[in-house]
Amino acid sequence: MKKRTARTAKPKWLKQALPTGSGYEKTRQLLQTNNLHTVCQEARCPNQFECFGKGTATFMLMGENCTRNCRFCAVNHDKPEPLDIDEPVTIAKAVKSMGLTYVVLTSVTRDDLPDGGADHFVRTMAAIRKLCPDTLIELLIPDFQGNTAALEFLCEHPPSVLNHNIETVAGLYDEVRPQAIYQQSLELLENVKRYNPKIVTKSGLMLGLGETEDDLNTTMSDIRNTRCDLLTLGQYLQPSNDHLAVQRYLPPEEFECIRETALGFGFSGVSAGPHVRSSYQAEELYRLAI
Repeated sequence: MKKRTARTAKPKWLKQALPTGSGYEKTRQLLQTNNLHTVCQEARCPNQFECFGKGTATFMLMGENCTRNCRFCAVNHDKPEPLDIDEPVTIAKAVKSMGLTYVVLTSVTRDDLPDGGADHFVRTMAAIRKLCPDTLIELLIPDFQGNTAALEFLCEHPPSVLNHNIETVAGLYDEVRPQAIYQQSLELLENVKRYNPKIVTKSGLMLGLGETEDDLNTTMSDIRNTRCDLLTLGQYLQPSNDHLAVQRYLPPEEFECIRETALGFGFSGVSAGPHVRSSYQAEELYRLAI
């Protein structure tokens, strides 16, 4: 299918006021000084000014180069860097410096690593817990190429929340996530509950890529059938002309209707709105599942 590059004007409800105060610059400087990557910056998240202003960020592990090239994502696609063995401790020190009570860790997809980076996630969590024993940890993980041993190892050293985004409906996977498999991602969420039922699981979807209402309802049902606890739903925004174009901007009131539908499937908590992203206000959503 030919790549779509046309852009349409963003509606007024997507405009956000820039935060005031010194929090944003303080967070940015801390990240820059420690050579830390965040998905907020790498994926051009529209909430980074708000989150940095509040002293929060989602740390992105294992470098800034992803081995996949999803057509919705602004993260760099290139040859991955060697793992930084000091990164877990560096991240832990940043968490302590920022005084975080809840931290979200994610990563680029590392298909070049046999375990997809599962061990690196575990070592980073251990470092954080050593310095900040009361800090809750949420992981947003890739699919590990279906490596169940890597996932089981991760579940033996569990975070408070394990998030894996389905991202879009099954019928759009070939166009949106050509290197991923819809059923494999569902099985990952299902396996987490099988390996460790106490882990709160979470997933997320982008809307506005061309999905129909029936598509969306089927996908939300599929996710909930894995016993997934939490769901996020946000508006897809085109990062550049080289990425998929937005097919539709959903107004806030439509997101609220979709949220009600999702809650009807049995999720413990659902966050839905034009600016919602998978780690946006993550702690507040987590509290709905415990």
